[in-house]
Amino acid sequence: MFEIKTMNNIAQEGLDILAAKGLAVNDAAGDPDALLVRSAKLHDMAFGSRLLAIARAGVGTDNVPVAKCTEQGVAVFNTAGANAQAVVELAVCSLVLASRDVMGGALWVRSLAGRDDVEAAVEAGKKAFVGPEIRGKKLGVIGLGAIGARIAKTALSLGMEVVGFDPYLSVEAAWHLHSDVKHAEDVQSLYRTCDYILVQVHHNEKTHHMIDAAALAQMKDGVRLINLARGGLVDEQAMLAALSSGKVARYVTDFPSAALAGAQNVVAFPHLGASTPESEEKCAIMAAQELADYLLNGNIHNSVNMPELTLERAGVCRVCAIHDNIPRMLNSFLDIIGGENINVEHMQNRARGPVAYTVIDLGSPIGEDLAARLRAVPHVRRVRIL
Repeated sequence: MFEIKTMNNIAQEGLDILAAKGLAVNDAAGDPDALLVRSAKLHDMAFGSRLLAIARAGVGTDNVPVAKCTEQGVAVFNTAGANAQAVVELAVCSLVLASRDVMGGALWVRSLAGRDDVEAAVEAGKKAFVGPEIRGKKLGVIGLGAIGARIAKTALSLGMEVVGFDPYLSVEAAWHLHSDVKHAEDVQSLYRTCDYILVQVHHNEKTHHMIDAAALAQMKDGVRLINLARGGLVDEQAMLAALSSGKVARYVTDFPSAALAGAQNVVAFPHLGASTPESEEKCAIMAAQELADYLLNGNIHNSVNMPELTLERAGVCRVCAIHDNIPRMLNSFLDIIGGENINVEHMQNRARGPVAYTVIDLGSPIGEDLAARLRAVPHVRRVRIL
């Protein structure tokens, strides 16, 4: 039986799916077959020899050592899209808060408690908190994945003009993108023309501090920025300087820091993007389904480091091999299998950068000796027999 270790509290609906599949969940497991996490940091964790997969009940995988997992043949999954509705709703809130000083006004009214002239004070002081409507303004969305595309569609329904930029837009994502979302030729044109800019991309070496002093300098004076994706996308010092000069009218982020917590014209949330009961439930369910399908069937869906490959079971035995993406690997596997007069019922091979994944369904079961020969093939990272 496969054993899964939970590293955070996981919604019961996800745990129920694992139990229904016959998978054991044990938060004290010493050498589990899989990890199910939310925010737990795994970079300093020593992985056991049995570890096959890590599922992150959320989108970002900054807390997972993805490169290390890839090298060791450990599949890493996320739940892209499961928390989309929660983030979209927070984005709508952010657009309003980026425009009008609602929070400042509410705090100011609270400061009037105990006074007898509250109504008169409000009428005299409300002009300090005014701001523009979002209808008719141009929103630039950087990153048009599951969440960015939904935010763009919602902004259109609010009467905004929406332009998007995503150099890595997948065909699947393009199908879900609203036809009224205009496509920017490059991010610089988006910077120059948009009243509001929302960044919704993964944080990695390429995107770290993508919103820096040079990017901010290209934007319209008084631009309003929203970052609900990852804090590292924005250079905080450059942002504070732009806020001080008036280049940026307001910055709304879900990633507060010591520098941002008390800064003027910054609205910072305490990581509320996916903090809804519905989102936590959907993420848990999706992560559990991904883990179960991989552990039991070898299928890979929504992995951040392995090729996408799902194959209906055929035959009586399945070989699942993670290996380097180099020529003749499939031939090596088939030579070994064919040498034992075992029939191949079905097979599929997919690659993702330097990594490839091969699934072969066989008409006969195979023993440990043949499995050992498959594992001994040069450039193989992991072989499982299901």
